[in-house]
Amino acid sequence: MAEEIKTKISLETWLKVGFVSSLLLSIIVISLVSFNKDTVFSPYEEGLELSNQQLTEMRNTLGSDGEGYSIANTMSTPMLVNDWKDPHRTILIIAAPEKPFDAAEASAIFDFVTNKGGKVILAANSTNAQLVASEFGVKYFDAPVVDPFQYYEVTDENEEVIMPDQRKLWAAASINRDVTTMGDERLIPCSENNIDNSQVENCRMPVLFHRATAIQVLDDDVDEDRDVKVLAHASTPAFVARYDMDVNNRNNPVLGEGKTGLIIRIDYPVEDVLDEQPNNDYGKVDVTGSIVFVSDHSVLANHLWDEQLGKETGKQQCTSQYYSSNKIEESHSCWDSSDGLSSAYGDTTWRGNSQYFSALIYDMMEFDNKEISTTVTRFPSEFNLVFDESRHVSSALSSPFTEAIGAIVLLTSDNVLKWLIILNLFALLAIAIMVVPEKENWRHIFDLTRFRERPKKIDSSQYQIRIKEAFLSKVRQFNDLTRDEFVRKTPAEIMHMVRDPRLVELISSNRSYSNDELRDIIPQIRRWGN
Repeated sequence: MAEEIKTKISLETWLKVGFVSSLLLSIIVISLVSFNKDTVFSPYEEGLELSNQQLTEMRNTLGSDGEGYSIANTMSTPMLVNDWKDPHRTILIIAAPEKPFDAAEASAIFDFVTNKGGKVILAANSTNAQLVASEFGVKYFDAPVVDPFQYYEVTDENEEVIMPDQRKLWAAASINRDVTTMGDERLIPCSENNIDNSQVENCRMPVLFHRATAIQVLDDDVDEDRDVKVLAHASTPAFVARYDMDVNNRNNPVLGEGKTGLIIRIDYPVEDVLDEQPNNDYGKVDVTGSIVFVSDHSVLANHLWDEQLGKETGKQQCTSQYYSSNKIEESHSCWDSSDGLSSAYGDTTWRGNSQYFSALIYDMMEFDNKEISTTVTRFPSEFNLVFDESRHVSSALSSPFTEAIGAIVLLTSDNVLKWLIILNLFALLAIAIMVVPEKENWRHIFDLTRFRERPKKIDSSQYQIRIKEAFLSKVRQFNDLTRDEFVRKTPAEIMHMVRDPRLVELISSNRSYSNDELRDIIPQIRRWGN
C-alpha cells in the first residue's frame, strides 16, 4: 500500500501570510478611521467644507510663495524642539491644541525659548495650553471673554447683519511694546510703509478674534531676566463668561483694566548661541528667545487671516453702516475709536490678521540683530516656521499607529534616519521570514518549525536490532575504524574487540531478548570502553 503524502503549510508561509495580512489590516483600519474625518487648523488641509478653518492661507502667506520662510511641520512630540537645527532661527507655531501638554513637553518648550533662543507662538482658547503657560508664569482661563464694547459686526451670505456676538472681539495690538504703557502713539495705525521698513514700535494694528479666552501674567512668578509685554487686551468692563453671558453675574470674573490679556509676548535674552559666520564658520552670537501667547487659535484661521476671505465671510470694516447705527447708541465701537486707533493718524482698515502676525513673526525672527551675519538675515529662507501637528486627538483605532510613528520620530528628528528606521523594521521582518530554512523532518524532536508534529514511535520488535547496531557503532568508533574497515573485520575479530561475555552474546547469538533484559544491558553498553 503506497504511503499517503500529506502537504503541510510551513512556518515561513504562515509568517508571510501574517505579514501581508497585518499590512493590509493596518491600511484598512487607518483608511476607515480617517474616512470622512474633518481635519481643522492644519496648514496642509485644503478641504472645501472646512477650508475657512484651516491654516493654509497662513502657510501660503509665509512660505516660498509669500514671505519666503522655510515651512515645515512636526507630527511628533515637542520634546524634540531642542534637537532642531538653528533653533534661534525657528518659530514653532502651535495652534488649537486639542490635548494638553505633559510636563516633559512643557519643560522642553521652556528650554527651547530660554536657553536656545527659540521662538514660539501658542494660540489656544482653552486650558490645554496651561502647562506650557505655567512654565512662563502665564494663566489661561477656561471660558470665553465677553466684551460689551470691543466686538465686531458680521453679516451673512445675504449681507444681512447677524445677531451681535460680544465674544467676537477686536483689539488694537502692538508688535513689541506693552500697550498698557503706551502713550498717544497707541492711537497710530501701522501703515504699509511702517511695516515694510520694520518701524512698528510706535503704532498698532487691528486684530479680530472669534472665541477668545483671557490670558493673564502672574505677578508671583516674575523672572527678572524676562521682558513681558501685553500686546493686546480687551476693554476694562470685559468679563470671563464662566457661567453665563450676564455681565451682572458675580461668578463671571472681571479682571480689570489691562488685565484681560488677549496677546502676551515674553522675551528672554540668550547668550552665546552658535550661528553661521561669513567665512563659512560658526561663531557665538547673542539672541532673544520669544514666546507669544494668543488667547484664540482662530486668529490664524483662513477666515480671519485673509482679508478677502474675511469679507466673504461677512467681517465688517469700521466704515460699515452697522457700526454707524451703533455709534449713535454708543453701545460698542469699532477699532477706529478712542479705545483703539485714530483715523486722523492714518488708514485704520483691517487687512486681515495676516498683516499683524506677519509683522510680529518678522520682529521675533530678529532680522535686525547686528550679531547675526547678513549672509543669513538677507534670506528669509534661512529662517524656519514649524507647524505643530501633534496636538490633535487621534481616534482609538488610529492612535496606536500615530503613537508608533511618534516613537520612531522621537528617536531622531532627521528625515533620512527616520525613514531608515521604519524600513529597517520591515527589512528585519522580511529577513526573518526568508532565512528560516526548510528542514528535513526525520528526527527533529526539538524543531520549533515543526512543533505540531511528533516523531513516529519505533516498532518494539526493532529494539534489539537498534541496540545491537548502536553498540557495534560504539565499538567501531572506539577502535578508530572507518565503516569500510569495520565491515571487513571477521566476527571473531569483533568479539575479540568486545571481550565482555554478555555483550559478545548480544552481537553473536540469535537469542531473542526481552524488554527487561534490554533495559538491563543498556547501562552495560554505556560503561563499555570507559
